[in-house]
Amino acid sequence: MTSATPRPFHLAFPVHDLHVARAFYGGLLGCPEGRSSPEWIDFDLYGHQIVAHLAPQECSPVGTSAVDGDAVPVRHFGVVLPMAEWQVLADRLTAAGTRFIIAPHVRFKGLAGEQATFFFLDPSGNALEFKAFADLGQLFAKQ
Repeated sequence: MTSATPRPFHLAFPVHDLHVARAFYGGLLGCPEGRSSPEWIDFDLYGHQIVAHLAPQECSPVGTSAVDGDAVPVRHFGVVLPMAEWQVLADRLTAAGTRFIIAPHVRFKGLAGEQATFFFLDPSGNALEFKAFADLGQLFAKQ
């Protein structure tokens, strides 16, 4: 199923502490906060609704899968950004001392789907990926 106009997605995920999640998503990532309760917080991640739910028992290590020489967390989420915005975010996170599990780099160089990417974990162990394409037409390119 495709749509001519991208629609905002909604993603709910577990966190071990809402105050820590608020500092990470609202502070470090700069996501505006929406509604909240003592059990969850809505954040605006580049126009997408992500919801941190207090569920410490659901926070667990993430398995990995090999992708272009990297151990990519199988369960992850993030946003495809314009290249300049991706670089600004990568630089801001680097300056903040973020521990990347996959450092900012270009994957699939010279191949279909070439992309800039990086991965890091939130304080509850949720993996995030931010990527960018020099040519957004490569987003779904096949080899």
